[in-house]
Amino acid sequence: QVQLVESGGGLVQAGDSLRLSCATSGRTFMQYTMAWFRQVLGKEREFVAAVNWSGDLTEYGDSGKGRFTISRDNAKNTVYLHMSSLNPEDTGVYYCAARRGWGISLPSYEHWGQGTQVTVSS
Repeated sequence: QVQLVESGGGLVQAGDSLRLSCATSGRTFMQYTMAWFRQVLGKEREFVAAVNWSGDLTEYGDSGKGRFTISRDNAKNTVYLHMSSLNPEDTGVYYCAARRGWGISLPSYEHWGQGTQVTVSS
């Protein structure tokens, strides 16, 4: 069983940057594609970014293109989401997720963290 624990959320101002971290348990981290999703108030959970097992393939949802960067450190079993130029529309709960193989569809992700709240004030 893979356990995911997000951290790094908080309250920031518009224009600020923030880095989220997702630490995973187990010895199989390198077998998983890792992704970030978010749920904004009143909306369905949406795809933010994904990175493959080696870190050389990434994909971003429309919300994060040009502003967010996903990366992973396999030695630390951790995936990161660096967010810049944050705006109030980025406010929500950010979830880390893992799946075997490559893909970005939400239902295909097998393992989920509890989420970390990001609040961007104007």
